[in-house]
Amino acid sequence: MTSPIHLNQFQALIDALNEVLTFVRPADAVLRQFFREQSKIGGHDRRYIVETVYGVLRHAESLTPFAPLHAARRLALLFHMKIEGRSLRDLEKLCSEEELRWLKEVKAAGLPPSLSVQTGLPEWVLEKLKPIYNEQDLLTLGRSMMHEAPLDIRVNTFLVSREDVLNELLGMGLKVSVTPHSPFGLRLEGRPSLQDLILFKKGYFEIQDEGSQLLGVMLAPKRRDLVIDFCAGAGGKTLLIATLMQNLGRVYAFDVSAKRLDQLKPRLKRSGLSNIMPVLIENERDQRVKRLRGKADRVLVDAPCSGLGTLRRNPDLKYRQSAEGIDELVVKQRAILESAAQCVKPGGLLMYATCSILPEENEGQVQWFSEKHQDFELTEVNLPELGMTSGHFLQCLPHQQGTDGFFAAMWQRKMN
Repeated sequence: MTSPIHLNQFQALIDALNEVLTFVRPADAVLRQFFREQSKIGGHDRRYIVETVYGVLRHAESLTPFAPLHAARRLALLFHMKIEGRSLRDLEKLCSEEELRWLKEVKAAGLPPSLSVQTGLPEWVLEKLKPIYNEQDLLTLGRSMMHEAPLDIRVNTFLVSREDVLNELLGMGLKVSVTPHSPFGLRLEGRPSLQDLILFKKGYFEIQDEGSQLLGVMLAPKRRDLVIDFCAGAGGKTLLIATLMQNLGRVYAFDVSAKRLDQLKPRLKRSGLSNIMPVLIENERDQRVKRLRGKADRVLVDAPCSGLGTLRRNPDLKYRQSAEGIDELVVKQRAILESAAQCVKPGGLLMYATCSILPEENEGQVQWFSEKHQDFELTEVNLPELGMTSGHFLQCLPHQQGTDGFFAAMWQRKMN
């Protein structure tokens, strides 16, 4: 049974939703700031606000036939009535007389039978996906993106075994199981707070989607390799790579953002790893990149991308991204890939990855690079964990592998 909504709860929701619907910043960052500024809002009300904001974003294509995307009050009322199934009696105390009349008018109205409404994906996204997906596949993919993502963690196997962390979490009464594909992942039910746990503070695990973990499995660094994580960000994959190397060799974590690299530092300290070197670079042509030309055994380019593979977590990306923005990203991805390739030594490996589902960011980029660089040969995917032992791409999708949408391909540089 759904809890009744109080007027002050609803007004706080509208205040938060108005800020989110500007789409100037990521929804999670907007909500964090909103709750810092509205510190008197309690835990129950915060959950209601977060769940409703994300519900509106996930189902916006089903709501906007009746109200524009900037109309926070009407979208919230529509979500409660049409998606949650609340009655007009439940909602009338939240409405003006005009809003109540409007709700009565739209209550029985059917949705337009458009593919956008049925998939929850804007038309510009669908147009980019239609060349590779038929209508039924689009429906399945889109609907899978409307569900909330699970909470996955990656066990730091340099310090502790997955079994030990699993047993500790089960002993706390948490509902947790091993991930079906990643050999170091665990999946938790619900949204327990993990960052206050002693296990987390000791560095025994990091929060990381299973699909992201599989990129490390595919890269398969060896213990004494020199590895470059070219777009390291806050270092989730960097830490995994260093762990797989058992704290041997050297991992360079490149990024153009000092703020993101600063987020790596406490994670690195917790991890017990000492083979990672964070390096702030100005751009992909930085002199610090050029010094490693032809020296790396493995280079990972987890490229800046649309992020549309993470719509279960970040549904606002559908509206913060645009077709024009994708064109700009494609140019940036190519520039980074070009520079990263120069760091790979003969016989070494170059991996390109995105958390996108768009072919021009994925297969299109692989085709472009392969045609331009005859000294690199596309390798076969060998991931028995996924039942994949052939093909040139790794493609993870929510409705197939239960992960975020991830894509990866890998080349080997030919020997001179």
